[in-house]
Amino acid sequence: MNIPVFYTPKMVAQFEDFSPSAGKPVQVVDSWKKLNIPIEILEPTPATAEEISLAHDPAYVQDILECRKQNGFHNMLRIVAESLPYTVGSMICAAREAIHNEKLAVAPCSGFHHASYKHNAGFCTFNGLIIAARVMLNEGIAQKVGIVDFDMHYGDGTDQIISELNLKSSIEHYTAGKKFYSMGQSEKFLHYIPNILSRMEGCDVILYQAGADPHLNDPFGGWLTTEQLSFRDRIVFLEAKRLGIPIAWNLAGGYQKDDDGGIRPVLEIHDNTMKECYEVFRLNTFDQKETA
Repeated sequence: MNIPVFYTPKMVAQFEDFSPSAGKPVQVVDSWKKLNIPIEILEPTPATAEEISLAHDPAYVQDILECRKQNGFHNMLRIVAESLPYTVGSMICAAREAIHNEKLAVAPCSGFHHASYKHNAGFCTFNGLIIAARVMLNEGIAQKVGIVDFDMHYGDGTDQIISELNLKSSIEHYTAGKKFYSMGQSEKFLHYIPNILSRMEGCDVILYQAGADPHLNDPFGGWLTTEQLSFRDRIVFLEAKRLGIPIAWNLAGGYQKDDDGGIRPVLEIHDNTMKECYEVFRLNTFDQKETA
């Protein structure tokens, strides 16, 4: 089984910032290539301004793409503006592919859930979760889309857009950061994950944010161990598989640094997500049913 990963260097914007998100895709994909896991790198189609406007005010979209307004990184760099359609496009393509192969796909991207209808925040410019969901709904290949957001932080932008555009009947959204955020809650959270996934029953695809920033050593996190994060991902993939709902997952946040200033601790967490994904789905192929 080759795991489809929608990546292009065009998603990457290299510049100095506290958040590694804009430059993270290339490092993550390079790390995954060393895992001895069969992945297939596929070129994502960039999202159009019209598709991005399914979740955002069209004037806001144009201002960002034409560098007239600061993006989620608080700059107006053209390299960021040019990368955004590919970052969002990766999420769209992964959702579409997961529905098509009836199993899974991966979008190695971040920077979605704080972006609201007219504003950006927290390193998030366009809400690729809502955009991907609405593209699937508009194409008629999904009647309902689930969003499981296990980033450290509350997906306030996602909630705001759902409310603004009256999408509650077609998008089921759960953001763990609204309720779970301390070490004393870790076991309760892990125990509760099957209940969270059960809320996605009836959805045609799940968009899963496998955030690395809940790690206890993350400067913006602090409540789950490496082993607990891996267990979190395993439960999500097992429950999606049990429910028979395709899953398209992305990276979301992660801000740890190693002694050399690199993001190896973050890459290891994303490596573990890929390992858990492969272990859960490895008995499947995309053209025949699971065999023992």
